[in-house]
Amino acid sequence: MYRWEITRAALAQRVFAIVRSESYDEASATADTLLSAGITSLEISLTTPFALEAVTTLTRELGDDAVIGAGTVLDATSARMAVDAGARFLVSPSLDAEVIRTGHRYGIPVFPGVATPTEMVRAMELGADALKLFPASAHRPDWLRDVRAALPQAPVVPTGGVTIESAPEWIAAGAVAVGMGASLAEGDRDTVAKRAAELLARLADVAPPEAGTGSAARGFTA
Repeated sequence: MYRWEITRAALAQRVFAIVRSESYDEASATADTLLSAGITSLEISLTTPFALEAVTTLTRELGDDAVIGAGTVLDATSARMAVDAGARFLVSPSLDAEVIRTGHRYGIPVFPGVATPTEMVRAMELGADALKLFPASAHRPDWLRDVRAALPQAPVVPTGGVTIESAPEWIAAGAVAVGMGASLAEGDRDTVAKRAAELLARLADVAPPEAGTGSAARGFTA
């Protein structure tokens, strides 16, 4: 698959899950719960012990049934290791040119972290495939709407503090997707399944941005 195809698949549901756990076993169990609940795209944070082993296992077992990425990728070395482990996309809380270059060298999309319009423009100049607005809790959807008035081409993915209630507001403001961790994954399997179903239904009901701007122009929306 080309980078744009992977990006579109990763963001097709307008949400990707973030798995950050204290152990490999916990991460695997959380990923299984999310995938069973209907989530088709998730990242394994490299802060998780044996995260790359989890990426390899999930990618091998799921094939094209889900898009598995690596998160908290801070440098070129980690990026290359994540690619070798089978990660289909790379996510970072920061903007590092070498992470983007490394991912692109091997045909893997990269979603670097940004917090300001200046960083968004710089990330796009470096070829970022989507922009992780982090932490989203420091902003409001209206802020993104104002930013997109000037930067309608910015494919923004708010992450960090996004909730079931606020996720549709971010999409309505022009985000191409949202990233969600504990607010999506906490609880037993039944709880997570109900929460995921509610989230996906809410996101599906949100009208996409106007044609010709933002995510609609990039083709990232489902």
